[in-house]
Amino acid sequence: MTYQSQRISHWYFKAALLLFALQVVLGLWLAINYSYTLPQSIVNVFSFATARAIHTNLLVLWMLLGFMGGTYYIVPEETQSEIYSPAIAWFQLIALVVTGVVAIVGFVFGWTQGRPLLEIPRPLDAVVVIGALLFLFNVGMTMFKANRWTVVQGTLLGGLLFLALLYLFGIPFYKNVVIDWYYWWWVIHLWVEGAWELVTGAILAFILIKTTGVDRHVVEKWLYVEIGLFLFTGIVGTGHHYYWIGAPKYWLWFGGIFSALEPLPILLMMIDTIMHVKKRKLEIKNPFTFTLAVGCAVLHMIGAGVLGLLHTLPQINYYTHGSQVTVAHGHLAFYGAYALLNFLVFYYAMPKLKGIEVYNDTKGKIAFWTMSSAMSLMAVTFGIAGVVQSYVERMLGMGYMTAQHYMRLWFEVTLVLGIFFFIGMLFMVYDLFTLKPAKVKK
Repeated sequence: MTYQSQRISHWYFKAALLLFALQVVLGLWLAINYSYTLPQSIVNVFSFATARAIHTNLLVLWMLLGFMGGTYYIVPEETQSEIYSPAIAWFQLIALVVTGVVAIVGFVFGWTQGRPLLEIPRPLDAVVVIGALLFLFNVGMTMFKANRWTVVQGTLLGGLLFLALLYLFGIPFYKNVVIDWYYWWWVIHLWVEGAWELVTGAILAFILIKTTGVDRHVVEKWLYVEIGLFLFTGIVGTGHHYYWIGAPKYWLWFGGIFSALEPLPILLMMIDTIMHVKKRKLEIKNPFTFTLAVGCAVLHMIGAGVLGLLHTLPQINYYTHGSQVTVAHGHLAFYGAYALLNFLVFYYAMPKLKGIEVYNDTKGKIAFWTMSSAMSLMAVTFGIAGVVQSYVERMLGMGYMTAQHYMRLWFEVTLVLGIFFFIGMLFMVYDLFTLKPAKVKK
């Protein structure tokens, strides 16, 4: 660690890991709800809708904390200066964590807007906006004050700026439900498949440069492609959410095809880096960090790109829209693109924050392969359940609960896989909290 203000990122990482653990626990609870009929007395106290709201909102919160912590670690090294105001960074962390806790308690008591992923009540929206603006101010002032610009930090700042601005579109509530959901999709899609893609590209590029020693221009050229795809395919790709709100028919093809192209530059960046590493025989100090980077690029492409394309083709989406096929795509896409990105940042930065040059990666490897295997298989089981659901409900015309009966076997398999994922999560959280140097080979 070179800059003292980077220490703040450690607390962002720890908070993100604890919230990630809680999200996985809630995911297991949801799988139990799908697999078994629970007593009504339990449902009355803690309903499925409440658990789902907590599960999905924790997803957003812990990933954002990971991005922010990663930014506070990366920006000082890119600008070669301390963070403009560590006090603002601390205040922002406390405000967001408190907001998350209040939101979770509020969900239990029915305090919610009711819109998926954006359920938090309006007063808490204001706190999130203030936190985001403070974050942008702090990061922006650090960069402008240092006046040392790189493609990595420019892409990162652009992604964070879009991330903050797009959230504003989800705050107003429109009486016309079609209009309300139109702007809701702006937030969800252009966050996940727009602003977050820029953040992913910038963070991955930085870590590849640092871990492999590859020339900066090798990875930065792909960031220009990523920016271009954000502008020309990310925005157009939003259209694959417009199928059911009366938008013109041209969105059917444009939305489905263009949105699948967004993860491509990150995969190409990784392939290009691997080729340079092999050609120049570059030494990687912590190979597991590089394994996480490769896993992020590959599962990002499979989950977001391949499954996204297959699911959003108009002829398929006509039957599968809103089914468990969507869940299959969503789980693997979020895990590959953003969960693994955060794990990559954690395993790169946390050892350095503890003064460890080469860390023991045994537990990390167990965690990665256990979670990645479980999540990949969960995408399959969710997908099969979704196909069954689409056929029973939309081809045979049977009721929702009848379809649930036919899907139950696959939910039970998903629950078992979820337990394995939970075990992998425990290994990773414990490992990151107790990282130790690797033993020197004699």
